Amino acid sequence: MPTNLQNVSGYFERLLAERSQERIEQDLTPSLEDMPPSLPRDGIPGTISPGAVEGRWRLLDAGTSAKDRLLDAMTREQMPLYGKNIENFIGTVKLPVGLAGPLRMRGLFARGDYYVPLATTEAALVASYTRGAQAITQAGGCTAAAIWEGVTRAPVFAFDSLVDVGKFIMWAAQQVQTFRDIAASTTRHGELIRTRFDMEGNHVYLIFEYTTGDASGQNMVTIATDAVCRFILDQTPVQPVYWFIEGNLSGDKKASHLSFQNVRGRKVTAEATLSSGILERHLKTSASRMLDFYRVSAIGGVMSGNIGLQGHYSNGMAALYIACGQDAACVAESAVGVTRFEAAEEGGLYASVTLPNLILGTVGGGTGLPSQNACLDILKLSGAGNAPALAEVCAALVLAGELSISAALASGHFTRAHQILARGVPEKRKGPSEDSA
Repeated sequence: MPTNLQNVSGYFERLLAERSQERIEQDLTPSLEDMPPSLPRDGIPGTISPGAVEGRWRLLDAGTSAKDRLLDAMTREQMPLYGKNIENFIGTVKLPVGLAGPLRMRGLFARGDYYVPLATTEAALVASYTRGAQAITQAGGCTAAAIWEGVTRAPVFAFDSLVDVGKFIMWAAQQVQTFRDIAASTTRHGELIRTRFDMEGNHVYLIFEYTTGDASGQNMVTIATDAVCRFILDQTPVQPVYWFIEGNLSGDKKASHLSFQNVRGRKVTAEATLSSGILERHLKTSASRMLDFYRVSAIGGVMSGNIGLQGHYSNGMAALYIACGQDAACVAESAVGVTRFEAAEEGGLYASVTLPNLILGTVGGGTGLPSQNACLDILKLSGAGNAPALAEVCAALVLAGELSISAALASGHFTRAHQILARGVPEKRKGPSEDSA
């Protein structure tokens, strides 16, 4: 990550104008003086101790106002419900939740009209996704299909030599069914469906791929893989020098070409065809201008090194994940994919998105927390049996966002929308000769 040397020189000149070199060196020197107290612990794992909560607040120089806002009466009442989702608990953060929709779905699993709860602090986001969702609904709905699933964990084993690597791989190749049986013994909902390997010198990466039922499955696959690895260590004819439960080859919580080309989580594709009338009336643009924008944005994405081709998957996806109790960090890997626009008959537009890495679930994790479970209830997708439908809704929401932002940029309305919605700037009333927004 090169940095312009002249810029660095100017930066340090500004620093030295404010502080002496000796002061900077002193500020950057580690110190063991006046060590702060440790945070009070709750005692029993998975529980929250009210006494420990109060002890943590006593450590903070935050005043009663901050405490009352984070640890309000409802939070105190619901505090035991958060025990399995948080450590060192001090309260809850409230985010505004808005509805995007209606979003008509014609999926393999999600069928009907949805009003999608989105938790965000970004003004204009819910309005944009609502506009895209309404356009899709006016076109008869979004066709969507969850077509594959698989959550990976990739332990790595380091050996002395390639000879040992060969012995290990020959042995491991005969243990695939045993690996499946061991993994099955750790979970009622997950299944080890595929085992692959990759080599780098004398390192062997085993790539275990699981189905995880209706859970996102991050913890499930870790526990199952650990059990398999313990068997390997106990039975392998050649012991590794060392090993780790994850060798950074699974794509966990990061965008990667590996998961983009395969699948991590649930792979979903969604499509809609908008007529010229819908484009003109609702999105204030045309298919030809949308395609002009699509072409230049595709080239820009290649020039910037994007993984995949898309406008802003993470915007709506993060808001949906937070509202519905998903692991928000998984947006890093989930928000990759391909958006495609093509000309349709009579001036219409065909639009699709394909997302290979939707890590989400309707059970486990944060899905059972009060507010998050309420958002899943709004979608009627809480509990077992609903994860594929939630994945399809997520893909359709992403498609709505791609249509809306592309139309805003194609029509020149992008800046104005943010001025009106994010800054409260009144919209200028148009004269008879001005284009309608």
